[in-house]
Amino acid sequence: MTISLNYPNAAVWKKADRQALVQGEILVEAKPHLHSGGVAVAQMHVPLRRHHIWQQLTDYPRWVEYFPNLTVSRVLPPGSGHGGKRIHQVGCKNFILFSAQVEIYLQVSEIPSRQIQFRLESGTFENFSADLDLEDDSDGTLIAYKVQATPTFPIPSVFIQQALQLEMPKNMQQMRQVLCRDNC
Repeated sequence: MTISLNYPNAAVWKKADRQALVQGEILVEAKPHLHSGGVAVAQMHVPLRRHHIWQQLTDYPRWVEYFPNLTVSRVLPPGSGHGGKRIHQVGCKNFILFSAQVEIYLQVSEIPSRQIQFRLESGTFENFSADLDLEDDSDGTLIAYKVQATPTFPIPSVFIQQALQLEMPKNMQQMRQVLCRDNC
């Protein structure tokens, strides 16, 4: 199935895509971003209401449970000139011939029960941004997670795209399992 990297809201999702999501599939699309980066969006359905999962998603130290490649996720004090939340994350990714450790400091903006935006403050990326959007669905919540990343270390864009294409479904499945552990 193909989805748009400008992910649609629930009202305009194709009927086949929505049915696949409700049945547990995770839809992912990835493409190149800038000279050596990638952008991807993953979409999934969680059989819980938005207000039930919002508190879990904004518990940022818990993100190490959602994303197995993350080893650190901690909330930092607000930075000067930015009143919002800041987080520090560290992760490790093994590629075919090498492994890479990444570290990022992110500014976090929240629209309660609707959206979380992560924007790069500093780290091992030329650019990084991620948006997590939540929408009510008749029997749960539709979640779309869009990530754009270009690392500072030299790696072909195709590896970034493949990593996003392969890892995002696993990460989203893990996130759904953790969110539903005690509630589904």
